[in-house]
Amino acid sequence: MQPISAFEQRSVREAARSGRCDQDGALTSNGRNATVRATSPARVTFRAGEDSNVETTTTTTLGEDGMGIRAFSDDPAAAYWEVRADSTRLCETLEVEDYGLQSMPDASPLKWHLAHTTWFFETFVLQSAKPEVDAFHPQFGYLFNSYYESVGRMHPRPERGLLSRPTVREVDQYRAHVDEHVHGWLKTGKASDEQLAVVELGLHHEQQHQELMLTDIKHGFSKNAMRPVYREPAAGASKSQGRAMRWLSHDGGISGIGHRGDAFHYDNEGPAHEVLLPPFKIADRQVTCGEYLEFMRDGGYERADLWLSAGWATVQTQNWRAPLYWEERDGEWFIFTLHGMKPVDANEPVCHVSLFEADAYARWTGFRLPTEFEWESSLGAIPIHRRDTSFHPTAAGPGPQAFGDTWVWTGSAYAPYPGYRAPPGALGEYNGKFMCSQIVLRGGSCATPRGHGRTTYRNFFHPHDRWQFSGIQLARDP
Repeated sequence: MQPISAFEQRSVREAARSGRCDQDGALTSNGRNATVRATSPARVTFRAGEDSNVETTTTTTLGEDGMGIRAFSDDPAAAYWEVRADSTRLCETLEVEDYGLQSMPDASPLKWHLAHTTWFFETFVLQSAKPEVDAFHPQFGYLFNSYYESVGRMHPRPERGLLSRPTVREVDQYRAHVDEHVHGWLKTGKASDEQLAVVELGLHHEQQHQELMLTDIKHGFSKNAMRPVYREPAAGASKSQGRAMRWLSHDGGISGIGHRGDAFHYDNEGPAHEVLLPPFKIADRQVTCGEYLEFMRDGGYERADLWLSAGWATVQTQNWRAPLYWEERDGEWFIFTLHGMKPVDANEPVCHVSLFEADAYARWTGFRLPTEFEWESSLGAIPIHRRDTSFHPTAAGPGPQAFGDTWVWTGSAYAPYPGYRAPPGALGEYNGKFMCSQIVLRGGSCATPRGHGRTTYRNFFHPHDRWQFSGIQLARDP
């Protein structure tokens, strides 16, 4: 049976015939490396081991984004097409029945993600660029608005899975309609700087939803006793090789935080400012499944003294005994992945843990979680790269592990930076109104799209959330 995503493949095939991209949807012009600069070089001391007398100090300026996609400023129309085609490619292995799956109120059906990201461009770009174009459907604004109160009413989030209409084919037609108008308009070169800024925001918004598409379908598939496989693992995949955790030493002092420069960033990444940090150390890799298993075997989920009060209450009410997607069978632990069930690999980063679990584990070790400022001032100096596209975390390599495996919980509340003001208008609702009761995560995961990673990126979720690719990185005082 041919996957229903063939409907959405039409736009990619048409682009291939016109020469805008090849048959795989890859655009035919050069990529880019975006540069993000800190106020001053980050001075990080690498220590080979806790008791080692050998250390090296390197001075690094936050720099090349090896996850970079095509430069938006070079060719906005091509960048638009590339990101939109990426959403299509994520659906290649799915059947029509998968598109309406909503496994919990926090997740959304794939069909809704595809329509919502299209609604964003129709509402915030097309209505300004081509006001003569009628809305594709009079009810789509209600069905696919997420949380923009100033735009209008919205369908309840927990009930998105009840929408058998519009059909997947109709959503595909909606995307094709909006793409035809937006892409054609971008090719004219008549867009103002202000309009282009909204298009670029829309592309990064769609990349956020691409990661959510993966985490939401993973959660949905995990509820099925058949344990469906989203994508087969790469041929020849072998058991990973682990290594000891080492500490990166930071001298402390005044450190520049936040985004500087003209490259794209979200409003919550600024204003750039300075913070005073005491000396600290941060682990050069993320906590592994094997290390977390030791915490579990030592009664970590049974010791109230390790947990924040709200965390312990959650452990009790939700009956947590392991990270999300872990299952014990005859004394052996397995984990559900986008490749299906597999034995837990002791060397891979532990993933799908809440802030509560990360904090409890850190207490058990005698260490703590880093603040978001410590993370940015130390690991933010590591070049951004994506090591594979398996949509599953992999064991740390020889160098520091900071991007491309799991987002890591910090000990910092999601709050505005000094001087922050939400932008005016509906797009001012994008970040600012969520700065309450959530915790910052840093880095980027195995599901984060290429071009979406930045050293100043501030992800944020509630302390109990576990369905994202969230992990643990330890810090300590000297």
